[in-house]
Amino acid sequence: MRIAVAALVLGLICTPALAADAEGKITSVDPETMTITLDDGSTYKLPPEVDMEAISDGAEVVIAYQVDDKGERQITDMFLPE
Repeated sequence: MRIAVAALVLGLICTPALAADAEGKITSVDPETMTITLDDGSTYKLPPEVDMEAISDGAEVVIAYQVDDKGERQITDMFLPE
């Protein structure tokens, strides 16, 4: 039993940050820093392969992200519902 508990604790410590999701309206897009800000004030970093021309202020967005070791929210997936 102790081995199972130790393995569980070790697994939780070594597990990378879990993904989270957010949704809202884009209030600003910054092409220089590759970030977007949502209407709740949260800022998210876009991956380098994203076409910044396709993203605009006022667009509704649903995103999945992970928080990196610097505390930045890195977008892993993005959906623009119509």
